[in-house]
Amino acid sequence: MSVFTADSLALLLAATLNAGTVLGLAAMGLLINERSGVVNLGAEGLMLVAAIAGFATGVTTGSDTLAFMAGAAAGALLAAVFGVLVIWLNTNQYATGLALSLFGAGLSAFAGIRYTQEKLPERPNFAVPYLSDIPFVGPALFKQHPLVYLAIAFTAALAWFLYRSRAGLILRAVGESPESAHALGYPVRQIRLMAVMAGGALCGLAGAYLSVVYTPLWVEGMVAGKGWIALALTTFATWRPARVLLGAYLFGGVTMLQFQLQGQGIQIPSQLLTMLPYLATIVVLVLISRNPTWIRVNMPASLGKPFHPGS
Repeated sequence: MSVFTADSLALLLAATLNAGTVLGLAAMGLLINERSGVVNLGAEGLMLVAAIAGFATGVTTGSDTLAFMAGAAAGALLAAVFGVLVIWLNTNQYATGLALSLFGAGLSAFAGIRYTQEKLPERPNFAVPYLSDIPFVGPALFKQHPLVYLAIAFTAALAWFLYRSRAGLILRAVGESPESAHALGYPVRQIRLMAVMAGGALCGLAGAYLSVVYTPLWVEGMVAGKGWIALALTTFATWRPARVLLGAYLFGGVTMLQFQLQGQGIQIPSQLLTMLPYLATIVVLVLISRNPTWIRVNMPASLGKPFHPGS
């Protein structure tokens, strides 16, 4: 008996798009942060707080849109606090990001106690008219939540913004040489704060999508390392939006493959299958780190470095 039939392969592709959307949204948010020169290691905490904010809003209102807005707002708010600390008070970006991740884990666990047994209202099945009826292609690609397609459109928009718009070029300039951008009259700190908040909103959107659509339920610690994988994806993709999304689908596919193999009764220890996405992350980072010159050429020059306007 074949492990993959046409139907099971279509389901695997559909699940890959679904899982990749969570990673892609979060990674693109972190990419915006890092293009401005700020490293945010708090993605895990941002996503957790946004997940409970989105889930609680979804349970209360029954609206996916409001749930996503709540998650994005929660992510942006926490990111703003992080931004003030690292941009104006010049705290260490790495230590502050780790503190944010721990804070988000604790806050979400506390706030989510009463929502552990809650269920979201039934939602309609999403499908693109006519296209969803095409054999194999329809179930694989055209029966996704609208946010999956919006994430793809956003990737194209972000690539245009970074490489074709004046605002995007200024953002990249701030990430490359904040001193030069400041000398030209650009408000470096304000630009970095806006980038950090935009990145936080995208991480928040990813967290809300995780708890409202992808799962959908609330469980303490449900992000389960996806924030760290998203962080690794920015390096894996050399800080380019299209590569970020492709990498997100790659890691999403690895995550879904473990469930596919388990469903087919493949006799592989479940612990090993659960390790697959994290093992893939480590392997990719090891391969990338073998060529430090390649990373240096693509990495924003001021990444992780504080900026002091008076110096």
